[in-house]
Amino acid sequence: MSFDWVDDATTAREVTERRFDVHRGSRTAPGVLWTPEDMRTTPPLVLLGHGASGHKREEYILGLARRLVRRQGFAVAAIDGPVQGDRRPDGGVDRIENFTNLTNLWRDDPTVTDEMVADWRATLDALQDPTVLGPGPVGYWGLSMGTIFGLPFVAAEPRISAAVLGLMGLTGPTKERLRADAAAITCPVLFLVQWNDELFDRAKAFDLFDAIAATDKRLHANPGSHVEVPVEEFLATAQFLERHLGRREGS
Repeated sequence: MSFDWVDDATTAREVTERRFDVHRGSRTAPGVLWTPEDMRTTPPLVLLGHGASGHKREEYILGLARRLVRRQGFAVAAIDGPVQGDRRPDGGVDRIENFTNLTNLWRDDPTVTDEMVADWRATLDALQDPTVLGPGPVGYWGLSMGTIFGLPFVAAEPRISAAVLGLMGLTGPTKERLRADAAAITCPVLFLVQWNDELFDRAKAFDLFDAIAATDKRLHANPGSHVEVPVEEFLATAQFLERHLGRREGS
């Protein structure tokens, strides 16, 4: 595994952003790291998993990352999904094509979950190197595709102290994998459900929540479609992560 910075850091409104690549064998996971401008100590780290139609810098990922840096004093990182963003020559800007490609890959390639889990673990290893951030508390936040691959990652990674998951249920080609991995999760979990989700039926979402073994878990449900997660839930997830990860010293 190797780690490279792709460009120079840029800073705006107290948030520093820098592109990186994590190389693992023949695979490259393109990522972004956001950190506080004045970072004198190692902050808690939150890893963000985006949805199937987007990429690591889509609008809500950017908004959440910058808020977590400014308000909670966290470092935040995101990597592109398996067929999204900078893993594609065109930068993965076509949302319909992203969604279609991911759906086909999820159905046809039984290795995709393990490969994404390994990409996330390599990313965490790289970011916790003392030359980048160093070791510290770690949280995970990922909805929809961010749960399809993020829930198995949380199950496999003992360094994660808290996770925000949701907009997903016990369904699809990896539903038995999700069931088994949910039973291995013991860290605190906040799980989001959209009552009128047209992609993942709420009853199957409740089944996935039930399968999570953590004793400290809570479910937030809101009316609306898959993409209509209310703003207050993003604030609630930030507060949840702060409660379990703490705050950067001095923030």
